[in-house]
Amino acid sequence: MLHNEGRYAMKFQTHEVMNQAPELEDYNSFLRDQALQDALQREGASWARADVERFGAVTGSAASIALGYQANAHKPQLHTHDRFGHRVDKVEFHPAYHQLMQTAIAEGLHASPWQQSQLGAHVARAAKYYLHTQVEAAHGCPITMTFAVVPALKQQSNVAAEWLPRVLTNEYDPRDIPANQKRGITFGMGMTEKQGGSDVRANTTIAKAIGSAGSGELYELVGHKWFLSAPMCDAFLMLAQTNVGLSCFLVPRWRPDGTKNPLELVRLKDKMGNVANASSEVELRGAQGWLIGAEGKGVRTIIEMVAMTRFDCMIGSAAGMRQAVVQAVHHCQHRRAFGRTLVEQPLMSNVLADLALESEAALTLTMRMARAMDHQEQTHEQLLARLAVAIGKYWICKRTPQHAYEAMECLGGNGVMENCIMPRLYREAPINAIWEGSGNIQCLDVLRAIEKQPETLEAYFAEVARAEGANSGLDTSIKQLKNWFSQRYEVEERQGQARRIVDQLAVTLQGALLQQHAPNAIADAFCVSRLGTDWGLNYGTLPIGINRQAIIDRCFSTG
Repeated sequence: MLHNEGRYAMKFQTHEVMNQAPELEDYNSFLRDQALQDALQREGASWARADVERFGAVTGSAASIALGYQANAHKPQLHTHDRFGHRVDKVEFHPAYHQLMQTAIAEGLHASPWQQSQLGAHVARAAKYYLHTQVEAAHGCPITMTFAVVPALKQQSNVAAEWLPRVLTNEYDPRDIPANQKRGITFGMGMTEKQGGSDVRANTTIAKAIGSAGSGELYELVGHKWFLSAPMCDAFLMLAQTNVGLSCFLVPRWRPDGTKNPLELVRLKDKMGNVANASSEVELRGAQGWLIGAEGKGVRTIIEMVAMTRFDCMIGSAAGMRQAVVQAVHHCQHRRAFGRTLVEQPLMSNVLADLALESEAALTLTMRMARAMDHQEQTHEQLLARLAVAIGKYWICKRTPQHAYEAMECLGGNGVMENCIMPRLYREAPINAIWEGSGNIQCLDVLRAIEKQPETLEAYFAEVARAEGANSGLDTSIKQLKNWFSQRYEVEERQGQARRIVDQLAVTLQGALLQQHAPNAIADAFCVSRLGTDWGLNYGTLPIGINRQAIIDRCFSTG
């Protein structure tokens, strides 16, 4: 009978699985990334090579990749009350989320530059964050905010003395208990209100001193926040109005006496992307918080945190590009059509090479900014970071959604299947472009920085001047920028053209960096396509004469 069943099965066999790419897993994501290896060395963190290489094996492992899928397949669940009716305001996460958080904190992605004084610490941390975000991006939200809160907290010494020691540990403790009972804690942020959005000065949340008013004193907050990420963090920096004006407060989830602080979660936001991370709407019903910095100077205080979160948006979007193009190249190296692998097909190789150029340019600018952060004592680096982080946050994050789509299309129908990473990358792609200041906010910030500190523009031109003479298209673009900024424009005109000019600032800076540091095949292809007159409207429109195969080979090297 069994023999007959076997013959029956063979008789009606319709196909065998063939011409499909194998799963991309169990590879070292650092050793397959030549541009990242070069950047780590070039930007001053060669001492971290062995550690980043070790972590590359972790982030490329099948086990780590599986965690990303699991964390996104199971959305966080809000429990406002327990079964007896007590208010609890808890968010339940899948264990995979906690494992990703554990890894990130154990690796120091939340604090390593503040834990060690070694030059290159920001570069090393950026490289590891770049690798880990390729596995799963959403859990990076509390990691980034915890990392970014340190400079802001240092402005208030008495509060910092109590809270920073628990930030600067590599222990992840997700328990819902008072922070003073934990060795490791995480931070979130609450700025946005429904009526104001990016206009935080329109915030209506009120803060009143419980006793003495002033820096480091305890206040009571009443109001709401339209977005609070991530609600299970141990404390948050929030903006609220005092009699003096908009001010910044550290608001914990638990009060010092061990009772719950009344931060009542209204709902979790049902987001199109960033699914594994919880974002919430919250009402503050007399929540206590310490004033950080001076009353009425809340924006100035919290901007220290925002600047760091914007830099991490650059890393996260560059990482999304990297994972997308790697998936596309891997697929096309294995899939055959019309007698050749897809990567050998001229038009497909044009698309892949174009995607690879965008990815390397994003990484190169991001890692240059990491080096600037490592050298903030140098005037040029400080000024350059002030301007170029805003430029990079706008441009890299803005380029990522279309990049994700084009990479998805390389996989054909397989690319839109939910058991593939591409839909997740596509949904995640717009998040960084919107969070921490959308495109318009970044472009206006660039203009504001130049108006308030003209030296920032001087630092920019000093940076790109290092590559002058290397490429005619680059030289022309630099001259055009100088001419634009030499003209007198009305405020309305200048603001109306902000995106146009920041676009050019971005690609010119990327081109200058690539001319200095990338192989000729990369640098020249980028400049001729982005800075010349032959740049098509879509990816895959590189002109004749580009060494596409050299670009693709560098993108996903054999290790």
